[in-house]
Amino acid sequence: MSQPEGFVEAGKEDLMCRLRKSLYGLKQSSRQWYKRFDTFMLQIGYKRGEYDCCVYSRAFDDGHMIILMFYVDDMLIACRDMSKINELKGMLNSELDMKDLGATKKILAMEIKRDWENGRLYLSQDKYIEKVLEKFNMVNAKPVSTPLASHFNINVKQSPSTDA
Repeated sequence: MSQPEGFVEAGKEDLMCRLRKSLYGLKQSSRQWYKRFDTFMLQIGYKRGEYDCCVYSRAFDDGHMIILMFYVDDMLIACRDMSKINELKGMLNSELDMKDLGATKKILAMEIKRDWENGRLYLSQDKYIEKVLEKFNMVNAKPVSTPLASHFNINVKQSPSTDA
């Protein structure tokens, strides 16, 4: 590291500058941002996820729950009550410099499609899979069915009903 132009003093050219705050692009800046974000979320009543420190949730007295998930600089907020989402966005915007990009269409290589009429949400990784196939020159590879015998029937009743 070298001293910035205009700040070099004669006889002290080998000295470094001390940073008083984290600068964008430095290794520690993401950690500093997370610490600030985490402190703020805990102050406004959210709980950090037990298994994932990038997931925050809060249960309200009216039965609604809001979940916030983030990865690097992307954030998803989920709740059945849009007013609670807007309230959280307002609080986050007052504390942090952020942009609202509207309803999410894609995150972490997953495409999100909504069927508002039927109340369904679909996740797809088609484009990501195509990209991986192209990268490894497998676009024209012969397709093979899933290696599961045809006599196996899988249904919801077989999934675990308790955490144990």
